Amino acid sequence: MELFAVPDLPEIREGDDLAALIDDAVDLREDDVLCVASTVVSKAEGRAFDLDDFPPSSRATAIADRLSAITGEEKDPRFAQAVLEESTKLLMKAPFLLTVTDFGHIGVNAGIDRSNVPDSDLLLLPERPSESAERLRERLPIDRVVVTDTCGRPFRHGQRGVAIGWAGMPASRDWRGERDRDGREMGVTVQNVIDELAAAANLVAGEGAGGTPAVVVRDWAFGDHEGSDNHFRAVESDFVRQALEEWQYEA
Repeated sequence: MELFAVPDLPEIREGDDLAALIDDAVDLREDDVLCVASTVVSKAEGRAFDLDDFPPSSRATAIADRLSAITGEEKDPRFAQAVLEESTKLLMKAPFLLTVTDFGHIGVNAGIDRSNVPDSDLLLLPERPSESAERLRERLPIDRVVVTDTCGRPFRHGQRGVAIGWAGMPASRDWRGERDRDGREMGVTVQNVIDELAAAANLVAGEGAGGTPAVVVRDWAFGDHEGSDNHFRAVESDFVRQALEEWQYEA
């Protein structure tokens, strides 16, 4: 497989035709996978806001005050309000906000970004990333699109690329029932391919001022496997999430 960044994309702003800009910048093939950073999807969809767009509730003020006391850094209750409005649940309220978004992604601060937003204070994640991926797929001469983000992971230091939306392909491929090199039947291996593609794309896209928001994956094949759209783990089988819901931070 080969990965390369889509060159020369401009700063994306609300209303820009992201699909047309990508299509003009690179010759796509039908079997390519396009990995697009959620930041540019959000910008095109008008998901940039100012802090004043989120007047803080008493709950947001209490959350910000507690985080300020814990961290020793001033926390803006307007930001806490934005996180609350973008979340269906707070899994952790301290020492940081770990949240569940409307579309099922779990991350810090509902994935709200405060960098690379030249004209606003905040950039929210796309409301429905898989629907965003499908709209791009319909406008481009390719079958598969993945919307990516970066976030931290439990038990690991640093951030990595992850998929938050996808279209035109299953989220995972299922190796259960197939044989390993010794002929043993595999019973548990399910490979989350959209996360792996997002992580690979993030290596090419880069971070910070030199980052590029779209990457083409070429000559990658799903293979002859069963697939599924299971991506975000169900609550009833997510024992770490269940434990977090019962855990309380003690300073």
